[in-house]
Amino acid sequence: MTRFALTLEFDGTPFVGLQRQATGPSVQQAVEDAAHAVTGEAVTMHAAGRTDTGVHALAMRAHVDIEKAIEPFRLMEALNAHLRPDPIAVIACAAVPDDWHARFSCIGRAYEYRIANRRAPLTLERNRAWQVARPLDADAMHTAAQALVGRHDFTTFRSVQCQAASPVKTLDRLDVRREGEHVIVEAAARSFLHHQVRSMVGCLALVGMGRWNIGGVAKALAARDRQALGLNAPPHGLYFVKAEYPGEA
Repeated sequence: MTRFALTLEFDGTPFVGLQRQATGPSVQQAVEDAAHAVTGEAVTMHAAGRTDTGVHALAMRAHVDIEKAIEPFRLMEALNAHLRPDPIAVIACAAVPDDWHARFSCIGRAYEYRIANRRAPLTLERNRAWQVARPLDADAMHTAAQALVGRHDFTTFRSVQCQAASPVKTLDRLDVRREGEHVIVEAAARSFLHHQVRSMVGCLALVGMGRWNIGGVAKALAARDRQALGLNAPPHGLYFVKAEYPGEA
């Protein structure tokens, strides 16, 4: 039995999420089906994160255990062949120790949220960015975001469906910058609550629009009440960009 670490890139638009669900196609199901086609084995995929419907990934880490003798490169090529035409690609594959776990060994996760700040309809970025027509003040958004950095009770920014044992999390970084007509929000932490990033982005967007003052985000955090949330950003602007593990650069 060999454990293989996979790095996945995917467009989340046609999926109900990463995790296998009875309500529709998932990234997990697609990869597991591809692995079964390659090996003939019943394979279970474990991932660093659980993205929602419409959320994308640039480098989601996952692992599978396979009995068949196969080289990592050949496995990657075979999986990609069977994943077509689903918008999923295995962009890296490596054999790892048996105690390496994509989820439980992960010590850091990073997301990026992309806002297309323009009035013209999206064409190339349709379903891949949140379009906000009203001008956004990215500097004000960044200033407001710093109130969320650190260890806090993030109940306000937590989905009612969240299954985490505690709403307390430590947010390592939350940066906002403008790149032309795009506003980019970067978030990093050991782990996140369900909808936490999207909820934070939604409130920051209210600051950028001028509908909330800079202190409004800190006030929402202090409320520890989901009813204090101003706006939950849509899923299609969110990307899982990195998972960190001990010993990896």
